[in-house]
Amino acid sequence: MNYNIRGENIEVTPAIKEYVEKKIAKLERYFAETPDANVYVNLKTYNDGRSKVEVTIPMPNLVLRAEEDHDDMYAAIDLITDKLERQIRKHKTKVNRKFREKGDINEMFTTVDEAGSPQVEEDNDLEVVRQKSFDLKPMDSEEAILQMNMLGHSFYVFTNAETNLTNVVYKRKDGRYGLIEAQ
Repeated sequence: MNYNIRGENIEVTPAIKEYVEKKIAKLERYFAETPDANVYVNLKTYNDGRSKVEVTIPMPNLVLRAEEDHDDMYAAIDLITDKLERQIRKHKTKVNRKFREKGDINEMFTTVDEAGSPQVEEDNDLEVVRQKSFDLKPMDSEEAILQMNMLGHSFYVFTNAETNLTNVVYKRKDGRYGLIEAQ
């Protein structure tokens, strides 16, 4: 894997670079062959001392991406590695399930755990456990944010009164709000 480590408001020291490469290199054990992938790492520090780490690994059949905010940059890197590991396992389970259904066993991933033992993973995260239907009331984004906050939800779906399209407002990790507009 080729590493592209960039720092914003922080100097990427050899120690940080070595730590990032060491941690992300552990992900290679999930692949039958070492992937020829570029690893984009963005390290940020803020004035309040918090750190943010973003990692993107584009691959032919999969894009691995994770970000983490933490007071300690090294802890954030550890948490990112855990998130990426979960993404790989989830994707691997999905791919293996498709291969089992089709009868094709030519896998991209190995199926071993940390001790090198064969491992079968089941993933029920994609199961719909509840379904709701409701009318979308036309409103502006400010009213939608108020409705979302009154309900105590982290997002709210509504019809934009100006465009008559379905929109979503959501609460971001930083406490501010985001808007997703359909096209």
